[in-house]
Amino acid sequence: MPCRPFGCSADYVLIQAKAKAPAPSSGGKAAKKKKWSKGKVKDKAQHAVVCDKATFDRIMKEAPTWRLISQSILIERLKVNGSLARVAIRHLEKEGLIKRIVHHSGQLIYSACFFDALHYE
Repeated sequence: MPCRPFGCSADYVLIQAKAKAPAPSSGGKAAKKKKWSKGKVKDKAQHAVVCDKATFDRIMKEAPTWRLISQSILIERLKVNGSLARVAIRHLEKEGLIKRIVHHSGQLIYSACFFDALHYE
C-alpha cells in the first residue's frame, strides 16, 4: 500500500496523481514537431544570352568608361550572361579599349586605357 502523508485522504492522492499525469495527445511526439522556415528564395536572374545590337552598342559605349572592369561587373550592370561577358571583355581588349591589370584563372580584372593615360600626365 502506498504511503500517504498524515491527515490526507485517498481522494487527495488521486487528485495529485491525475495532475501529474501527462495530458493525452493525439500524435505523441509528432504533435510538437518543429516547423522549419522555407528560407529566403532568390529570384532567378533573367540575363541576356545572345548579344543583340542594343547590348553590343551599350557594351562598347559604357564599359570602357568604367575604372574597374571584370566579368562579374559586366554581368551585374549590363544584365548579360557570364559567357557573353567573357567574350565582350576579350573583344574590348582586342580593340584596345581596355587594358588587363590582373590575370588570374578565377578572375580577370581590367581597366579603361584612358585612366592610365590620365595617371601618367
